[in-house]
Amino acid sequence: MTAAETREWRVVAFLDDEDDPAALVDPVHSPELARELGFAGALVAGDNVWGWSVPAILETLGDAWLDHGWARFRFRQPVYPGDEVRITLTPGNEGAITLRMTNPAGTDCVVGEVGRGANPTLADFEPPGCMDPAPAPDPQPELRVDPALAGVDWTPMAVDASPEVLHAYMELNHRSADPPFAGNNPRLHPAWLVGRPEALMRHNFIIIGSIHTRTEIEFLAPAYAGGEVVTGGRCVAVYERKGRPFVEFDCLVRGPDGRDLARMRHTTIYDAMAGIP
Repeated sequence: MTAAETREWRVVAFLDDEDDPAALVDPVHSPELARELGFAGALVAGDNVWGWSVPAILETLGDAWLDHGWARFRFRQPVYPGDEVRITLTPGNEGAITLRMTNPAGTDCVVGEVGRGANPTLADFEPPGCMDPAPAPDPQPELRVDPALAGVDWTPMAVDASPEVLHAYMELNHRSADPPFAGNNPRLHPAWLVGRPEALMRHNFIIIGSIHTRTEIEFLAPAYAGGEVVTGGRCVAVYERKGRPFVEFDCLVRGPDGRDLARMRHTTIYDAMAGIP
């Protein structure tokens, strides 16, 4: 890719579980419930949408990006099943590459950057003080807009990251069995890692629904399927913006061998079903 070259890919969005509300974690991914909330239809989960750009990123940056690379991205508009999404990567400053994902109307749905090496904007990352997985709190508390929650660790959770789990995830969310996320020793897909914070939030709090708005991630070591993966987190801030509650929290993902695989800062609107700001 030359300094002025922009490359383009296209993918058609899909959501296989949209007609089965019982299989969905969040009501915004069900067409009936999403329309009641003012959307045109079921929203595709943000981690899946961004994840569809991963083949383009790997074609541009290579597998070294998975070993020690970074991404930061935010969501501007929903993506619906059937949308043809245009993905573009454009070289930027200091080795960063600009990512855009646009809908059929030409509107940006996802904008961000990717690059190799350390993520310079995660210099103030706050690692959790505990990474020992434990059951969800019983009873689970509500997540309140309370400044006192900033700096508080969340209960870590462990999940099965076996090749069988990853293969099922790839089939459902990416309709792919392509390397390096397939075979006998598959890598953990970056979008699977990006999905850990939302799961951790629901492990700790009663959450009716949420809308993923922004993520910054840095891959710290090669991540392969196998064993249990632990996610721990620490709340950075809880606040209201335009009448909607937001939570921002830092997450650390640790592999079964004790190595830290990724760190990220995740921002989401929670229990806010009126729309995307």
